[in-house]
Amino acid sequence: MNDRYEWFLEKATEIGIDSITPIICDHSERKIIKHQRFEKILQSVMKQSLQCYLPQLNQEISFKKFINQDLKGQLFIAHCNKRDRKSLKSELLSKQDITILIGPEGDFSVKEIEMAIQNKFIPVTLGETRLRTETAAIIACHSAANTNES
Repeated sequence: MNDRYEWFLEKATEIGIDSITPIICDHSERKIIKHQRFEKILQSVMKQSLQCYLPQLNQEISFKKFINQDLKGQLFIAHCNKRDRKSLKSELLSKQDITILIGPEGDFSVKEIEMAIQNKFIPVTLGETRLRTETAAIIACHSAANTNES
């Protein structure tokens, strides 16, 4: 699990993401985050990739606390539940803050999806196939970064 998360941190840094927040969900396998190790990975990748910006790695937070924050910009929750979802790519607007929730292995619980929607998160899909968590996160990061380059 940690290896895949570390891989995600590397790729998100290379893409140029501003901020990463580990969220503890109902189906999360790991409840404790190795914050110092992950910070070192971000710094190393930033230097190696000649990226001039170090993403902010926030402390882990519970799902409920995260979605109840005063979040700005576009809010999305990508999940595998077959309910009404829009395509993330079709919903992204340029030059706006974007928050995209990507669930743990096993996806978000139905309760978490409902809570997010009640807090103005738009349910989205990243495509037709079921993706591993880190793959979904990279696709979401790349889509958001490309939208804001426009």
